[in-house]
Amino acid sequence: MDKKIIVSNSGLIELQSVKDGFDGVLSIAECGKHIPFDVKRIYHIYNLVNHEDVVRGKHAHKSLKQAIFCINGSFTLSLDDGKTKQEIIVDDPGVGVYLGPELWHTMTNFKNNCIMLVLASDWYDESDYMRDYDEFLKHIKK
Repeated sequence: MDKKIIVSNSGLIELQSVKDGFDGVLSIAECGKHIPFDVKRIYHIYNLVNHEDVVRGKHAHKSLKQAIFCINGSFTLSLDDGKTKQEIIVDDPGVGVYLGPELWHTMTNFKNNCIMLVLASDWYDESDYMRDYDEFLKHIKK
């Protein structure tokens, strides 16, 4: 994964990882320590059929905060704060990406049986979504 994120309202989240010999790795995410918000919703995305053609996301949030991890495989995360754009390959289950509010994001290029895990700061609220890119640009320029 890229080690520097230049888009505003975002950043890397490095989890605490405990290696136990040959018994694998335990990654720990604690709210207020690793996750910069209280978590109210958790969901995962998997079984991406025709994964090379799938585009997920394609929206921004007015106030929701998220932490996104790739716990298996990899994907490309495209971020856009209205001024700067950046693509990040997310492929390390111990390192996630913080997505703050007012940040347009898409996910593509899913590989190797990709499984994404998302932690969200609030329950689902359709009114918090900006699904039209022009609407997003108008909103952030207010």
